[in-house]
Amino acid sequence: MEAPARLPRDGARLRKKALAYPEAHEDMPWGHHAIKVKGKTFVFLAADSETFSLSAKLPSSADVALTLPFASRTEYGLGRSGWVTARFPRNARIPLEILELWIDESYRAMAPKRLVAELEPDVNPISNKSRPRKPAKAPVRRSRASS
Repeated sequence: MEAPARLPRDGARLRKKALAYPEAHEDMPWGHHAIKVKGKTFVFLAADSETFSLSAKLPSSADVALTLPFASRTEYGLGRSGWVTARFPRNARIPLEILELWIDESYRAMAPKRLVAELEPDVNPISNKSRPRKPAKAPVRRSRASS
């Protein structure tokens, strides 16, 4: 079996971001980078000579993610469980901000609640869990009628 290709620079950056989460670690099944927390994978990264891909579990934003031109349901039946794969030509410009949000959502979905509690509050605008606050009502000014 041929050794997997190194991740492109942006892929390595995303790998580093994923590994920075509490208790995240990496396994290399099938030559892919599987970033896990407590034995559960929350991100797959893969590269070959022509492509780079990232797969993440997106319970809140999968439907929105699947409207993006580079996204598709993850194969092997994972797509039915909310997994989405982003696939790019190896030298393409990668939308890092979007994929970083995917990593965050996936970690929060797969990690134990006690580890998620260590993170900053969920600020993902796509998440159903973050509800915008109602704006404070401005005081009503009543004009005095002249007598």
